[in-house]
Amino acid sequence: MASRAELVATGLHFGEGPRWHDGRLWFSDFFAHSVKTLDAAGRVEIAVTIEDRPSGLGWLPDGRLIMAAMTSQRLVAWDGATTSTHADLSGLATFHINDLVVDDVGRAYVGYFGFPLDHEIAARGFSSVIADHPKAAVIIVEPDGTASVGAPEMSFPNGSVITPDGRTLIVGETLGCRLTAFDIAAGGSLANRRVWADLGRRPPDGICLDADGHIWVANPVARECVLVAEGGEVLDVVETDNPCFACMLGGDDRRTLYMITGPSADAEFCAANTEGHIQASRVDTPGAGRP
Repeated sequence: MASRAELVATGLHFGEGPRWHDGRLWFSDFFAHSVKTLDAAGRVEIAVTIEDRPSGLGWLPDGRLIMAAMTSQRLVAWDGATTSTHADLSGLATFHINDLVVDDVGRAYVGYFGFPLDHEIAARGFSSVIADHPKAAVIIVEPDGTASVGAPEMSFPNGSVITPDGRTLIVGETLGCRLTAFDIAAGGSLANRRVWADLGRRPPDGICLDADGHIWVANPVARECVLVAEGGEVLDVVETDNPCFACMLGGDDRRTLYMITGPSADAEFCAANTEGHIQASRVDTPGAGRP
């Protein structure tokens, strides 16, 4: 039986990349050009603003936050006072960069759109785009900022997680409607590509991992966040007020499932409106792994 999420924050243009860090939920708000935080009292505050749309977030071992600057295709680092370019991915990414996950040594795995998604959906419809679209890649960014293609021919690599042992990367392929797993070699390269879960008609956006090895999947075309097991079995469903674009397990016990929702992902609509929300639901199993 599906449970229903509760509203905890409003007023977002378009939220993405939620992460639990230092007792707060951190997330990007694309068209506010800001990374924001949500505290236990429900207060939303701006942490840092950049001259771009921030998306995926992660922390380096030295404590710096890195964020995907979507349109300039850079990873931007913030030390709490100033920002700097950590990596320039414009020579590898063919369109906006998006979500990412950072491992324990500071290596980032970054996905990107591959083509102007909004334009193509408006012109051809979502089902047509799923059936036929340019491929993208997972980019590996080393701690020193050097970058290379880690996994080509991906169908819009989006939300990503790393298992607690650091040995497996799982990536949501939004336009493939699947979760894809890779073995992570000692040097960070990716091998043994395989389908971790076929999601049927559910395109995954943001994802997060729990301590049972199951994955919560934000569904950007339906009002739900679903828990899936390896192989694709749906174990639980949380109903949301609007389509769900990202999720994260947080709270002191990591048993609060935070979900970022909104009425639309269209860039023009989101830039002009602040109808995005954060919702939350208590779950049985805590978060695990990265992010």
